[in-house]
Amino acid sequence: MSKEIKHQFTFTQSPEAVWEYLTNPDLLAQWLMPNNFKPIVGHKFQFGTKPKLKLGFDGRIYCEVLEIVPYRKLVYSWKGGLSKEKPSLDSIVTWTLTPINSGTIVTLEHKGFKGIKNYLAYFIMNKGWVKIGKRLFEQLNPA
Repeated sequence: MSKEIKHQFTFTQSPEAVWEYLTNPDLLAQWLMPNNFKPIVGHKFQFGTKPKLKLGFDGRIYCEVLEIVPYRKLVYSWKGGLSKEKPSLDSIVTWTLTPINSGTIVTLEHKGFKGIKNYLAYFIMNKGWVKIGKRLFEQLNPA
């Protein structure tokens, strides 16, 4: 059993403007999590947040940039659990940007939720990505 998350978000900004929020570590931290991201294939980086030890999460997400197509596609691994050495979740996040007349459609795919051990992570993250998409929208469209 393997599950995947897929969400689409529509922005009035150009793919170049949205791309900046996906690849600039300071902007990324404003809507996702603190990080040491660099838009370089092979770069290993981490996201950090509050640990949830009772749920088997140490507060770190260990990632590696796997693919970059500027202004179009960003792919990175996403591993988490109680340790870097033995992650309970070993998955892939893909951001795809599609230009439209009125802005950009951003498609988020998060794949690799395998077996019953990842069901809770899938459930939490599926809802979490919707909230994160809303935070990105708020960053791109300040009141």
